[in-house]
Amino acid sequence: MQKFLVIGVAVIMLAAIGVNRMSASSDDNKKAVAALDTQYQAAVEKNDAATMDRILADDFILVIGNGKTYTKADLLKGARSRDVVYEHQSDTEQTVRVWGDTAVVTAKLWEKGRTQDGKSFDKTLWFSDTYVRTPSGWRYVFGQASLPLPKTP
Repeated sequence: MQKFLVIGVAVIMLAAIGVNRMSASSDDNKKAVAALDTQYQAAVEKNDAATMDRILADDFILVIGNGKTYTKADLLKGARSRDVVYEHQSDTEQTVRVWGDTAVVTAKLWEKGRTQDGKSFDKTLWFSDTYVRTPSGWRYVFGQASLPLPKTP
C-alpha cells in the first residue's frame, strides 16, 4: 500500500511540474508573439518590406473592415512603392492568447499618414492578428481589422 502511495505522490508531483512548464512555455510564447507583432507594426510604419516578408506567411490574408482583402504580395508591393506614408502607426491594449501552435493578438491601432495620391488619414481601429508556429518560427497568417472607430471628443 505504501508503495502505491509513493507512486501516487510521484505522479502528482510530475503532473504539477508539467503544468508549471506549460505555463512558462505559454508565457514565453505570448511574449514572443507580442514582440513579433509589435515588430510587424513597426515594419509597416517604416514600409520595411524585408521585415514584413520575414514575418508574413506566404499564404497570408488580411481582411479589412469594408471587406477588402489583401495578400502578402499586395502588402509587400504597397510597402516597396510606399503607397502609404505613416506619421504614426502604433497599437495599444495588446492582448495575446496562445492555443498550442496558434496565437491571436488583439489590439487597438492608431494610424495617421497620407496615401500616395495625397489623401490624409487619421483613424483608430481594432485588429486581430493570427500567428501559427511553423518549423521556422511563428508566422503571421491572417489579419482582420475593424472599420475605423468613431472619433472621441
